[in-house]
Amino acid sequence: MTDTAPVIVRTEGHIGRLTLNRPKALNALDLPMIRIMTRALLEWREDAAIAGVVVDAVGEKAFCAGGDILALTGARKNDASTPRDFYAEEYRLNTLIKEYPKPYVAMIDGIVMGGGVGISVHGTRRICGDRTLFAMPETGIGFYPDVGGSYFLPRLEGRLGTWLALTGARLKAADAFAFGIATDYAPSDQHGEILARLVEDTRISEEVVEIIDSLTGVPGPGTVLQYRAQIDKAFGADTVKGILNRLQDDGSDWAQKQIKTLNAKSPTALKVTLRQMHEGENMDFRTCMGMELGLSLKFVAGHDFTEGVRALLVDRDNAPQWQPDRLTGVSDDMVAGYFVPLDETDRLHFLKI
Repeated sequence: MTDTAPVIVRTEGHIGRLTLNRPKALNALDLPMIRIMTRALLEWREDAAIAGVVVDAVGEKAFCAGGDILALTGARKNDASTPRDFYAEEYRLNTLIKEYPKPYVAMIDGIVMGGGVGISVHGTRRICGDRTLFAMPETGIGFYPDVGGSYFLPRLEGRLGTWLALTGARLKAADAFAFGIATDYAPSDQHGEILARLVEDTRISEEVVEIIDSLTGVPGPGTVLQYRAQIDKAFGADTVKGILNRLQDDGSDWAQKQIKTLNAKSPTALKVTLRQMHEGENMDFRTCMGMELGLSLKFVAGHDFTEGVRALLVDRDNAPQWQPDRLTGVSDDMVAGYFVPLDETDRLHFLKI
């Protein structure tokens, strides 16, 4: 690999290193990057000399700001990948990371959203820094929190995951750590030292965890958990309408902000996402990923995803015209249609363990 590759792959000592290398695109994932990462991880999985893997990124602004969405809507005409290619291979990569037999460490200093969450949160350790900014903002573009969001979001404490999924709320380092999304914290200017120590001192897999434990600490207090009781109460409702009603009854400034945020999202995405949270709570990881491939292909084929990308990423008028444009226009049957399993030939097939 050269330093012009979208992912720089190399081994240093007993560490396999993957460095996302599209800083001008905020290291957004495209299909070639997914394939490079998958090939390297499969090779290192069988290599007894590799004790662990570290994933980081070029540039200070972003670890990975998501998937390369423009390629999936046809906004980038020279991209030949299909949505099914992209999502199937991305979800196989997410699963490979979740099931990886060696320590997988993601250094998530900077923006970590969407697809960037999928290549970090399922790993062994996630080290946040001063610049960390986490979000799953998909409902704002007429989509839903994929890349394993069905699995990890419902497993956060209380209804924190449902709140994150529906609102797309952004978390800085302290809150990402408090939520358990990040497992470790170190100031941004110390991440290089952690990486150097991992490369220099790791001989066996157990030492990866020991080195991280010795060099990381706890960030200052966050700001979100003060609203924990309100989040659990409001976002514990069974329907989006019920959530809005509870927020209205709450009456606080915080609750009014949540109402405003939710009212700007795709009504279809909100209703499908809430059901996704309920379904995923009782599914294993692979079942979640299979469900998500079906959801993703249905969303991409629908109106709201293309319209959301147009409004927020292409024309940037921030005025998406959702169809339906109200919650009452999204029937239970419409929501249920998103969860109809794919035909056997279209279903997600996983890599061999």
